[in-house]
Amino acid sequence: MNAEDGQPASTVDDCGTATGPIGTRPDATGSGSAHHAAVRRRLLEDGRTRGLYSGATWSLGDTAGPYDRGWTGTRSLDGTALDGHDLWDLASVTKPMVGLVVMALVDRGVVGLDDTVGHHLTRYSNSPHAARTVAQLLDHTAGLPGGVPLYRDHPTRESLLTALGSLPRTAEPGTHVTYSSQGFMLLGLIAEQATGQGLDRLMTDLVSAPLGLTDTRFRPESADRARAVATEACPWRGRTVVGEVHDENAVVLGGVAGHAGLFSTLADLERLAVSLLGGGPPLLKPDTLALMTAPRTDHLNLRRALAWQGQDPIGSPVGDTFGPNSYGHTGFTGTSLWLDPADGRYAILLTNRVHPSREERGFAALRRDFHAIGG
Repeated sequence: MNAEDGQPASTVDDCGTATGPIGTRPDATGSGSAHHAAVRRRLLEDGRTRGLYSGATWSLGDTAGPYDRGWTGTRSLDGTALDGHDLWDLASVTKPMVGLVVMALVDRGVVGLDDTVGHHLTRYSNSPHAARTVAQLLDHTAGLPGGVPLYRDHPTRESLLTALGSLPRTAEPGTHVTYSSQGFMLLGLIAEQATGQGLDRLMTDLVSAPLGLTDTRFRPESADRARAVATEACPWRGRTVVGEVHDENAVVLGGVAGHAGLFSTLADLERLAVSLLGGGPPLLKPDTLALMTAPRTDHLNLRRALAWQGQDPIGSPVGDTFGPNSYGHTGFTGTSLWLDPADGRYAILLTNRVHPSREERGFAALRRDFHAIGG
């Protein structure tokens, strides 16, 4: 048994690939649960064989915790076998985590959803985005552009932040959902300005500490990087990225940003998921979590909540087996967290699908297939 999590110890196959604990929680529902767990494992082992990633770890659970969890593969193509305590670059799963920070500040009266960018950030008082609200940034209706590679022309934090304020609007506010990392950069800055504390400290104080998340942080220290999972062989950096943020804009911002940069483990995300299914405390008041996760943009092109993706009826990244009020988020590195409060269940999938390169090799279809497998 694994002394830390009580799971059966990992085994290693003939190719040196880690295979995590096999089986389901004793109170999982019947033989079908064991069958689905086996199917899920085969799917993810096949994904590694097909070269979609070097490693994957997963967990499905409910308010009582995980009922199926495991891992397969290695931290890099020729690297150390996964052991279940691996550190993953969450990529854009950072966004709802930062959203939790912002909503905790809303609970405390420090930030208001109707507060504007210009109100909190005087450097942007003459920006085209000065009148955009915190709520519009959270649900991606502020009219900011999507993934803009600012780092290419703005290699310093100061120059990138200056460029951020002059980006052109892509739509009138409130008329279109445009997924925007730039909007979450602004949210991180607003949280820092409103409190006088760094976003990394806010994440620790408002999310990690209340839940006992011991491995969720920006900028892992050197001792933690030994268990970090590799991401891309990055042409811009000229090396394979391990234990530092994959997102280039976040690199220029110093590794701490509202849109990307968090690292975490399977166990920490399980604790987060159970807490969210529990209704909010100790992170948020129940009414605040309900407000945060309620769909806000059903009259527009995509279903969005405050910092969370909603369950789109067509084209959802997790398929169509989750209920209409489910919510979650995906990350570019191959990560995802999805929750269905009506059914009281969650699904976590962590991979390094950008290793060794970011080209799409079939991962999107595998992710949908993963979420389609029954409990």
